[in-house]
Amino acid sequence: MSKAMIASPETTQGSELERRQKLELNKLQKRLRREMGQAIADFSMIEAGDKVMCCLSGGKDSYAMLDILLNLQKSAPVSFELIAVNLDQKQPGFPEEVLPGYLETLGIEYHIIEKDTYSIVKEKVPEGKTTCGLCSRLRRGILYNFAEEHGVTKIALGHHRDDLLETLFLNMFYGGKLKSMPPVLHSDDGRNTVIRPLAYAREKDIARYAALREFPIIPCNLCGSQENLQRQVIKDMFQTWDKQHPGRLETMFRAMCNVEPSHLADNDLYDFRENKRLGGKRQAVVQGVEACEPAETTDYGRLDVLNI
Repeated sequence: MSKAMIASPETTQGSELERRQKLELNKLQKRLRREMGQAIADFSMIEAGDKVMCCLSGGKDSYAMLDILLNLQKSAPVSFELIAVNLDQKQPGFPEEVLPGYLETLGIEYHIIEKDTYSIVKEKVPEGKTTCGLCSRLRRGILYNFAEEHGVTKIALGHHRDDLLETLFLNMFYGGKLKSMPPVLHSDDGRNTVIRPLAYAREKDIARYAALREFPIIPCNLCGSQENLQRQVIKDMFQTWDKQHPGRLETMFRAMCNVEPSHLADNDLYDFRENKRLGGKRQAVVQGVEACEPAETTDYGRLDVLNI
């Protein structure tokens, strides 16, 4: 038998690994597509004729969101437009060429907004304090204004199921509120509608999918360099629970979707005297970039947008 007909052990192992990774990628893509499609349907996120702005930071979540949305767009029962937008915040060392290079390969309309919010954050936030709150308010204001100017009907952010759960616990532990980030958020003035198509997706699935798809991840040096963030404490707790008590996070998320106001204690949500539900509280979305001073109280529903 000739040497050309004999496959080396290294070649065989490499081919088997490649086959397994391809199968895993297909499985994850189907799962994420199914979960995103279900979230879009459950919360009426996208309608015919919508112009959806996918906000990209270069993190795994926003890459995955855009990738799956593009996949869904091909077979969606309604026609909608997708554009990608990145906010270049002028962080030192930010690789400006990465996102444009990646988006060029997709053939999608994209915009790079250049605003030096980095200098504002460094000037306003004392050394050692968390920058995420102010950073996210500034970038949200810029993105909201851009969306209005360009006829965008929906603003898509890359928050996933774990983000929603983490925000719920952050508000309970540190904010004294029972609230999270909703899958769909309409601003009080009617200017913007924010959607979170990955609301049903698990972070670990997204992370593995991003690795297999080899997205060119860009780390957030401004936020990522700060250790012991309150969100990281919650994230570590969840990871422990997920290992020790499989299924707990899934049950917790189902609880978020199955609220019984009469069994809580909010008089603005339920009239205990008359035994009937009320309208509850409405939280306005911060608009514009005028809120440059750090807020006196932390609102975890609008903060820590590390991976939008």
